[in-house]
Amino acid sequence: MIGRSITAARPPRHVGKWERFLIYMRKYWFIYLLVLPGLICMIVFNYGTMYGIQLAFKDYSPRLGVWGSPWVGFTHFQEMIQDPSFIRAFQNTVIINVYKIAFGFTFNVFLALFINEIKRKKVKSVVQTCVYLPYFLSWVIFAGLIQVFLEYPSASDLGGVVNQVIQSLGGQPVDFLKEPSMFRGILTISNIIKTAGYSSIVYFAAMAGISPTLYESAAIDGANRKDMMFHITLPRILPSVAIMLILELSGLFASNFDQVYNLYSNYVLSTGDVLSTYIYRISLGGGTEYELSTAMNLVLNLGGLIVVLIANKFVEKLDVQGIF
Repeated sequence: MIGRSITAARPPRHVGKWERFLIYMRKYWFIYLLVLPGLICMIVFNYGTMYGIQLAFKDYSPRLGVWGSPWVGFTHFQEMIQDPSFIRAFQNTVIINVYKIAFGFTFNVFLALFINEIKRKKVKSVVQTCVYLPYFLSWVIFAGLIQVFLEYPSASDLGGVVNQVIQSLGGQPVDFLKEPSMFRGILTISNIIKTAGYSSIVYFAAMAGISPTLYESAAIDGANRKDMMFHITLPRILPSVAIMLILELSGLFASNFDQVYNLYSNYVLSTGDVLSTYIYRISLGGGTEYELSTAMNLVLNLGGLIVVLIANKFVEKLDVQGIF
């Protein structure tokens, strides 16, 4: 009895962090094995390439390489600020992304809400398929479709469907893709059509987790479908909306290169030239200003990170969980 009481009173042995890690590794080794390929790819292609950031602070020489090229400090950043083409591309990028967030993000939320209100399963499936389909097309194909629909009539061609409708109503045809004032709107609308399906999937997944008893209780209390949408469905998917909004804001200084590159031309550079196309032109697209393009990308990515942190803090103030 005395021996047993002494043994029982002995405090448990403290397990260190390294030993605890080994225990978890032995217990969940298969899960860690599944994560390993993705982790290796992330380290190699996301972190391993970060050494190239130093190009923004160097006078790059192919003969000397990245490590051997001389340092020039913030010279390229000063050149970037003084470049009017960069300022124009920066303004275009921000304006186009603000349009996409203001109109596209709002449209995606209400599109998911309205599709969720369709009660006939067959009709709902058809609508969802039509909404999802454009997302699986590449921007090369989708931009080609846009050009066909908006084609300006010529001597041997009636033009696209849109111009044919305009002419049938007594109007004059419009060369949409050569009108600088219309190009931002075309980018916004085409982006909404192509990406609405992906956002809807996220919101539908959030709606699937809402308890049906909430709707039943609301119906007993006399609530109609509009009241249920705005007072039950929308508040329950608000965390998903907040996360999607933060992800949208993270690309405020970025731009969809595939979309713009396949639609723009020299006629719309004043309103359609964005940072991704400008950086491509001065580096891989014929230019050799790799240091300047690296400096631009560094500043823009840091700006996107700052916007994400600010947006996440703002969302937390609204008592909604963010991404951190």
